[in-house]
Amino acid sequence: TQQTIFLCCQTSLDYDRCINDPYLEVLETMDNKKGRKYEAVKWMMVFAIGVCTGLVSRGDGGMPLTGKRVFLNPGSVAVEECSQKGCLALSLLELLGFNLTFVFLASLLVLIEPVAAGSGIPEIKCYLNGVKVPGIVRLRTLLCKVFGVLFSVAGGLFVGKEGPMIHSGAVVGAGLPQVRAGGLGGQVPWQGPLGRARDKRDFVSAGAAAGVAAAFGAPIGGTLFSLEEGSSFWNQGLTWKVLFCSMSATFTLNFFRSGIQFGSWGSFQLPGLLNFGEFKCSDSDKKCHLWTAMDLGFFVVMGVIGGLLGATFNCLNKRLAKYRMRNVHPKPKLVRVLESLLVSVVTTVVVFTASMVLGECRQMSASGQIGNDSFQLQVSSEDVNSSIKTFFCPNETYNDMATLFFNPQESAILQLFHQDGTFSPVTLALFFVLYFLLACWTYGISVPSGLFVPSLLCGAAFGRLVANVLKSYIGLGHIYSGTFALIGAAAFLGGVVRMTISLTVILIESTNEITYGLPIMITLMVAKWTGDFFNKGIYDIHVGLRGVPLLEWETEAEMDKLRASDIMEPNLTYVYPHTRIQSLVSILRTTVHHAFPVVTENRGNEKEFMKGNQLISNNIRFKKSSILTRAGEQRRRSQSMKSYPSSELRNVCDEHLASEEPAEKEDLLQQMLERRYTPYPNLYPDQSPSEDWTMEERFRPLTFHGLILRSQLVTLLVRGVCYSENQSSASQPRLSYAEMAEDYPRYPDIHDLDLTLLNPRMIVDVTPYMNPSPFTVSPNTHVSQVFNLFRTMGLRHLPVVNAVGEIVGIITRHNLTYEFLQARLRQHYQTI
Repeated sequence: TQQTIFLCCQTSLDYDRCINDPYLEVLETMDNKKGRKYEAVKWMMVFAIGVCTGLVSRGDGGMPLTGKRVFLNPGSVAVEECSQKGCLALSLLELLGFNLTFVFLASLLVLIEPVAAGSGIPEIKCYLNGVKVPGIVRLRTLLCKVFGVLFSVAGGLFVGKEGPMIHSGAVVGAGLPQVRAGGLGGQVPWQGPLGRARDKRDFVSAGAAAGVAAAFGAPIGGTLFSLEEGSSFWNQGLTWKVLFCSMSATFTLNFFRSGIQFGSWGSFQLPGLLNFGEFKCSDSDKKCHLWTAMDLGFFVVMGVIGGLLGATFNCLNKRLAKYRMRNVHPKPKLVRVLESLLVSVVTTVVVFTASMVLGECRQMSASGQIGNDSFQLQVSSEDVNSSIKTFFCPNETYNDMATLFFNPQESAILQLFHQDGTFSPVTLALFFVLYFLLACWTYGISVPSGLFVPSLLCGAAFGRLVANVLKSYIGLGHIYSGTFALIGAAAFLGGVVRMTISLTVILIESTNEITYGLPIMITLMVAKWTGDFFNKGIYDIHVGLRGVPLLEWETEAEMDKLRASDIMEPNLTYVYPHTRIQSLVSILRTTVHHAFPVVTENRGNEKEFMKGNQLISNNIRFKKSSILTRAGEQRRRSQSMKSYPSSELRNVCDEHLASEEPAEKEDLLQQMLERRYTPYPNLYPDQSPSEDWTMEERFRPLTFHGLILRSQLVTLLVRGVCYSENQSSASQPRLSYAEMAEDYPRYPDIHDLDLTLLNPRMIVDVTPYMNPSPFTVSPNTHVSQVFNLFRTMGLRHLPVVNAVGEIVGIITRHNLTYEFLQARLRQHYQTI
């Protein structure tokens, strides 16, 4: 199934630098001037990412609204006309025709690029956590996401465009530094220094933050979102770059939206796609306050209810997702399109029927103005404002249910925030239940869709319902309904996504009202604590359903009972410093590992082997030359001191040399090897283990020298980097850093290699290209230390090396997942 393929194709991202010989050659050419130039180019790049994300936001946000007006309003007009003429069936068919067409187009785009489905936030969260999801940051994904959201929103589905905006910004952040001069067959000037995974991760973080900033007009909230929900690695320099990128995206979008909508270029009147409006009491109502200290008690209760509702939403959506994985995804792709069309049909019929049957006809204000001064609706006999729907209602009245259902979601949220006395409690309750169920069903179908705006609208209806009940039935006349609608939106959204800091700042920046900081923060904290008692956030749930090995911020305290030796993988697939091409091809074709330890075996009679076989002799000679001893290091320092002209230094050197002379005559490495008990058979490095081997023979000691990546081995094979057995390894061709990284990020695959072009008896010297100094841990290292090192440094593989430099196992992301650690902890208790 597609889900199985998705799980198998995931790989970890390695953010650790591979400090091999080609990298050191580049490092030798670096100086402070080049370093400052490189940093300046990164700043220009994050600015470009912000500008491009703002422009994409203009298309991603403006086009859905335009499509909604152009294609949904004809159906609305038909419903209004047919409510008098009795042709309701015709208007319903017209609505179904529009909506089904758009949803069908959105589903087709997802068939072209499956990772464009949904909001993309779980996938981006995985990417920033160090898990590579195939195709998640490609240009084709961006195009399918942008146009798919256009059709999804215009098709009347209960989805939002703010979540896909985050994904779109991340794609821009990943793709812009990798732009190639395709017409010229070359690369743009910045691709060389900015082509590494560490920089790409930072640019993706900046792009995701810019997407949040453009969606909500909240650059600081976007920065905190990228920190809280995204990147596992953070520093002060990255904070400034991400904030600068978010600001660039916000003001780019603001500049173009203000100029296009108001004709006032440079006025900056529309900071984000979603505008919550201005919260303020009417000047005539002296008793009105936005919120009081007594209201905090109600906000806490709303936070508890919001957490419960969010947990219920997540539970239902998880069950639906599991059902889709079992019964929809294994079937042909057409079934997923049919499911999307079914959701569209049900949503359209429910909206139409609820507006016709369940809505109430309410009297329009005689003053032609409803609500406070911050949101005015001008009512005239010729032109009724588009936010008021008069479906099935007589003159001078409007349908409150249709006003919520037949408006764009942003307009409905504004009405719930700023209209006073517009909606009856029964309408709000029915709207909340219907919207809750349909939004839960919709999230997860094969269309690009977001969850932020539907959750805000659903929560705003809940908060407005609470305000109406408190006003009408309890008699609390001082309550400001807009504040309760905002708190309800925060409570429900917090209960669904379980965000705290970033969501607080996003809502404060969106409302432009700092006095809401305390109630929003308290509500979100209570909603998160309540929801976490039952299940995880919606994004973490979908990450778990995909089987992604996501690493949390830290491990549980109980896990420190385990050590690195308890969780490591002792069955190693390794390569030697000098290995035949035949062995390398066999290893690469029969394994899926992305890195291999470079080792040499500890043998008791190495001198005899050095006489008999050139390949083994090269490996043993490399091991001896790479062993660092205190005596050898002192001799090296003494030799360097001889270059000084001082006679005193010469005398000191001569004294050290005299004292070290006996140690120089002794082969310390040979002594160490002779003391070891070595009952293992002396085999050639490319001989496979036998089934008759004992455990000691299978797991014989291996001296660890470094790590080499699969992509590096394949690159060496493709470029013919090898030497003949009757030649010296110095005759092997050398590759530069640029040649090694030329195919980044899509390296060739071993299965695409033409084996007829290779001589299997040739030898590859991998030592110049391996990483000789990766992060390693001792077998006695506690799991919390292993976890923190692995996560914060963005590692992919962590070798476990004992006290004498022998590799005894390796730790990967899989060994640090919650499920794996729990299983090892149970085994630990059983052995006590």
